[in-house]
Amino acid sequence: MSFSVYRLVKNRHNKLYVAHKYLYRFYQTDNVFGYKKKPSSSYTVSKQVLQKRCNASNLYRLVEAYRKYGHRYSRVDPVSFAKFTSNDEELDVRRYGFENTQEIIDSLDGIVVGIPSSKVALGDVIDYLNKVYCTYIAAEFDYLESEEEREWFADQLESLANSTIDIPTKRTILTLLIQSEAFDNFLAKKFSSVKRYGAEGSENMMTVFHEIFQSAAKDNLEQIVLAMPHRGRLNLLTGLLRYPPAQMFYKLRGNPDFPEKYQCNGDVLSHLVSSTNLEFDDKSIHVSLLFNPSHLEAVNPVSMGKTRAKQLTCQDGDYGHNKLWGDKILNVQVHGDAALTGQGINQECLELSGVPHFEIGGTVHLVVNNQVGFTTPADRGRSSRYCTDLAKIVSAPVIHVNGDHPEEVLKATRLACNYQRRFRKDVFINMNCFRKWGHNEMDDPTFTNPALYSVINSRRSVPQLYRSKLEGEEVISDKECDELYDEYFDWLNEELKAADEWEAEDSYFKEQWQNISQPDEAITIWDTGIASDVMTFVGLKSVHYPSNFAIHPTIARGHVNNRLTRITDGKGIDWSTAEALAVGSLLLEGHNVRISGQDVGRGTFSQRHGMLVDQETNSIYIPLNDMQPNQGYFEIANSILSEEAVLGFEYGMSIENPNNLIVWEAQFGDFFNGAQVIFDTFISSGEAKWLAQSGLTVLLPHGYDGAGPEHSSARIERFLQLTDSKEDRVDAETVNMQVCQPSTPAQYFHLLRRQMIRPFRKPLIVITPKTLLRDPECVSNFAEMERGTHFNPVIGDRKVSPANVTRVLLTSGRHYYTLDKERQSVGIDDTAIVRVESFCPFPTSELLAELSLYGNAKVFIWCQEEPQNMGAWSFIKRRFENLIGKPIKFSGRPTAATPATGVGKIHTQQQRDLITIPFVM
Repeated sequence: MSFSVYRLVKNRHNKLYVAHKYLYRFYQTDNVFGYKKKPSSSYTVSKQVLQKRCNASNLYRLVEAYRKYGHRYSRVDPVSFAKFTSNDEELDVRRYGFENTQEIIDSLDGIVVGIPSSKVALGDVIDYLNKVYCTYIAAEFDYLESEEEREWFADQLESLANSTIDIPTKRTILTLLIQSEAFDNFLAKKFSSVKRYGAEGSENMMTVFHEIFQSAAKDNLEQIVLAMPHRGRLNLLTGLLRYPPAQMFYKLRGNPDFPEKYQCNGDVLSHLVSSTNLEFDDKSIHVSLLFNPSHLEAVNPVSMGKTRAKQLTCQDGDYGHNKLWGDKILNVQVHGDAALTGQGINQECLELSGVPHFEIGGTVHLVVNNQVGFTTPADRGRSSRYCTDLAKIVSAPVIHVNGDHPEEVLKATRLACNYQRRFRKDVFINMNCFRKWGHNEMDDPTFTNPALYSVINSRRSVPQLYRSKLEGEEVISDKECDELYDEYFDWLNEELKAADEWEAEDSYFKEQWQNISQPDEAITIWDTGIASDVMTFVGLKSVHYPSNFAIHPTIARGHVNNRLTRITDGKGIDWSTAEALAVGSLLLEGHNVRISGQDVGRGTFSQRHGMLVDQETNSIYIPLNDMQPNQGYFEIANSILSEEAVLGFEYGMSIENPNNLIVWEAQFGDFFNGAQVIFDTFISSGEAKWLAQSGLTVLLPHGYDGAGPEHSSARIERFLQLTDSKEDRVDAETVNMQVCQPSTPAQYFHLLRRQMIRPFRKPLIVITPKTLLRDPECVSNFAEMERGTHFNPVIGDRKVSPANVTRVLLTSGRHYYTLDKERQSVGIDDTAIVRVESFCPFPTSELLAELSLYGNAKVFIWCQEEPQNMGAWSFIKRRFENLIGKPIKFSGRPTAATPATGVGKIHTQQQRDLITIPFVM
């Protein structure tokens, strides 16, 4: 029997449902609306018609119940350890107005499409509903907000229920499963003490991957960006992604798997990556498996950012022309069940999925649900019924499938891929499986999960179950299966023999990175200035807007007019103007620039106004995108209230293309700590682990202005601790990242431009000001940014005579201005104030040169606003004394548990002490 149950009462169901209770009352009673029924021969006919309509309405409600609750009765769990139970009444036919399953349902007006006769037994309908919604595939989609999506999903499910898998595909699936099992067995035999995080129990993830890759190629996609954790990673690499097993075995023997010429520490086996072209039916698809730290799910936003960067490069998205994202590039993410539920970054990523400037056309999610998180069983690992319930917050459908049944896994994957391609939305495949071993192969899971593992240890493997099925269907013979296994095992043996001769190929810095390399052991100076006429052009363009644009009057009076005056005079350039000049000049040179963060269009302190909003139409205009044809693209991405996922997204964009300046700005500097995982595992260590260079620039507003503990400090000390700067050796540009606190707009201008001009990329942490943004003392002139100028790691003091100096204060950022103001007000002329603009690389040679001017200086003091156990003090002290060779004292707040006080009077007194004590020490 073939019919479409969803179309049962299509286009009429609302009316039928509403009418149902009134029709039923009319049929049951003699008095409706005060009228007496008249006995007549036609009454019997009307009664039959009403009964048919009641049955149609009842049947529709029954179908809706299967659509809504069918997944609760499905057989998707291969080991059957469920926390939640279901109410048996949910699918009871009596609940929907039927007496028993023998009742005959008339096919009225084509309501039930495809029924071969005009009548069908209710029992046959229920059998069909069970087949569609309650077997080894089940789906949750009734919560989808779009009726079109719900109808499409139901139609597709019914088509899948009646579909069959052809023999070549069955043999392909079995081959993948046998090879995966052979690979795990080989590693267990040859490297028995290695934690390989094998796919045993979840081998059908190979079926999912193969179908996704093949489906993408068929749909003419060009690339897939894949993020996945460690479990099953090695199986995928060798089984589908063409990773040479000899290279893997070489690394397993303790050897580095990268060329010796590179400065690199490498990473562990379970974080290996691949970038390869695959062929399916004469169509090619490029798959990039991203590097992955052990911090669960942290790679997901990185993969989204890299996907979007690829889409921007090949113009695969909406540039204001209502074009769907993802025609060419697809994002795929793999999750563990416990991690999907427990890691908040997943909610952040989902909330990014439909936001302008972050959308990528939907992600296909595979949940490898082995029902254990580390050692915690599923019933203690979450509060919700399913680990995928998070998907409901963005109206993403979930397809549950039994991982013991490869053909159903394949069907589920096809459904997911078809949905993503059709609606460009996220979709989840929840593949319920198991984990043969504990958290790793050295772990005994029976310590904490004896009941679960008594079931697992008594059952056959997934490949063996499918092998028996296909042998029973005479699709393949027992001998052929053995040959498949032995052939793959023998091939792995040959690769193992070749491992000692394997040599690392230089696969880094190719294609768009071909002009990028690792820096030498030196500090170089780069001319980052631009011509004055270019500054004038960019500056004027940065505040130009169409004549019919209704600009906010305050912005017109203040921001626009003030900038026009500064640009015309070529002096008094404030912080935001210098930023606009840097960004605009990079755009004219062909670079793309993206600034992302919370309210970055306006700026936290209402200083940027890089995007203007029409006060009448609410339309957005970005002046720097309208300077000249064929310029770079300036993207201002106002983000959701997230740090970790957004910063991960921006890092992903930065590692895709070195020609894009990617900037993330925290709303306040200390808000970065919500993204600490991204800083620790990607930004500070990505090049050292994976040779992945990133020019990501991070702006962290910092300054002690009485805002209290959580809005004062950017925690400079944490970033300095993350650097690989040596305290007893002069730094070079080989440091893992730069940490700078510029004190003038011109210095900030040069830092931004330098990120794109040098032939290497390094993350840049910029400690940016707050009150200095409008301080009349904190301004620059065109002369400081013209050709021939550059960033100065140290700014000396030319306000005092070097011969008179007996005391040298060293400081950074805003504190220079408060110290200088105090010096002038008191009339001190024996103290020089030297600004350290770059912490890392530490400017040893520049400091030596500057301090050599002060031959009579006996006292050197590091001055900072932060407490002694915070800020740059501990970093500066050891390097100053070791490399400069002079003792140095400290002036700042006393050691504290919080960065700043929340009491106004205490703050005022501390500020007074900070600017008076250094001059009398």
